[in-house]
Amino acid sequence: MSAPTVPRRAARLAGSITRRALLRTGAAAALAAATGALSGSCSRRRSPRDEIVFWQFYAPAQSDRPDQRLRARWFERLVAEWNANERTKVRLVYVPGVDTAKLATSFAAGSGPDIFIISPGDILRYLNGGVLMDLTPFMTRAAIDDFFPSNMETRLVGGRVYGLPFEIEPMAMFYSKAAFRRVGVSEENLPSTWEELFALGRRLRAADLGGVIFPTRPGYYQNFTWYPLLWQCGGDVVSASGRSSPFGSDAAVRALRVWQDAVRSGISPRVEPASADEVVSLSRGYASAWYVGSWKINELRDRAPRLRYGVFPMPPPAGGIPKSVLGGWAFVANARGAAPEAAARFCVWAIGSMAPDSIERVYDWCVRSKGAIAPRHSVMERIDASGGYEDPAMQVFRTQVFPVGRGEPRYPPVIYKAVSDAIQECQLAGANPRDKARVTARAIDAYLGTYRGAKIV
Repeated sequence: MSAPTVPRRAARLAGSITRRALLRTGAAAALAAATGALSGSCSRRRSPRDEIVFWQFYAPAQSDRPDQRLRARWFERLVAEWNANERTKVRLVYVPGVDTAKLATSFAAGSGPDIFIISPGDILRYLNGGVLMDLTPFMTRAAIDDFFPSNMETRLVGGRVYGLPFEIEPMAMFYSKAAFRRVGVSEENLPSTWEELFALGRRLRAADLGGVIFPTRPGYYQNFTWYPLLWQCGGDVVSASGRSSPFGSDAAVRALRVWQDAVRSGISPRVEPASADEVVSLSRGYASAWYVGSWKINELRDRAPRLRYGVFPMPPPAGGIPKSVLGGWAFVANARGAAPEAAARFCVWAIGSMAPDSIERVYDWCVRSKGAIAPRHSVMERIDASGGYEDPAMQVFRTQVFPVGRGEPRYPPVIYKAVSDAIQECQLAGANPRDKARVTARAIDAYLGTYRGAKIV
């Protein structure tokens, strides 16, 4: 299958404001991202050169935090090894805060990076803009099949590979054992339903302890964390056919209402404490539990080694379905860059081949450097055999959360924004969840009727 073509109204598809980092970049950058389609990168090709650039948010960077230094060094070692053996060199460019405004405007100006990392939530922006290189010709069938389908499917179009995940980041509830113990909750009687979680939250607040924290800031990340609640109720945003939205269902109403009730009741604050720093909040008692991802395990180890904490899966409602979301970042190559084939070869060499060093790199990232669930069968087998997930918190993610996970959706920006508005208006502005669910479903239906990009689901 050939690369996806640029759809009609590409500016509309490619340009909506995305991810919480973009929310901080200011009106001018937001307008540039919203009005500048990716056509600039599709209409001209830069002159070939012996250097390609790799934009990411880890390295090179100076930091006093051990967890950040570990991640930066992984990228630096990766590039140094490639550069020692290849004529086309890779240069790391540090772009702080996943600045999607800068990324989008760079492509609109025809100067996008040769290699970059994106999550599923942003992939259709670049797929539909014709930016992403098809990596399939550079991979073996065995390597493609080595990736877990539940996580890989959002990087595929017609069976062709357009992104290589190097991690999986599920969500779960991190909690302070000391806080839970003060209200009589131990590892043997952790909440198993929404109702039990709310009852626990009321006990924590009555004891003047920190609450149970759910994300309140709008952005792709908040949507990402909310989708499992919708799935636990049997709901969805887009139907399996991709032609309609079931968002007006009772499932969406229940999922919207649960975070609204959490804020209204005071169980969860309107503003995330300590500037949304989970480690500080849990270790200093500003929060008793925080709904966050597996990447916090290594960070807690390095920044709060004395904190006694535990992890349990986000419980479903009574009678609901256990579900989590499988997020994570992926390497992608720019099909319109200076050296697309070299960029594609780098991605596959780094994390997408069956060579032992490729498998070892993903192992090192998921176990030592980041703390994530492995996206590949071979890496998971290596981790299980070596005891790489012996940490009790990671064991919860490996054995209880990952098996019930579903890949992060790759909804286009228009759909993301409709869902984000519904969450925000219900959670913080007191909107009626049933009314918002119906309005959102109609808006998504109208959009799906005109959508002409790569398959959404």
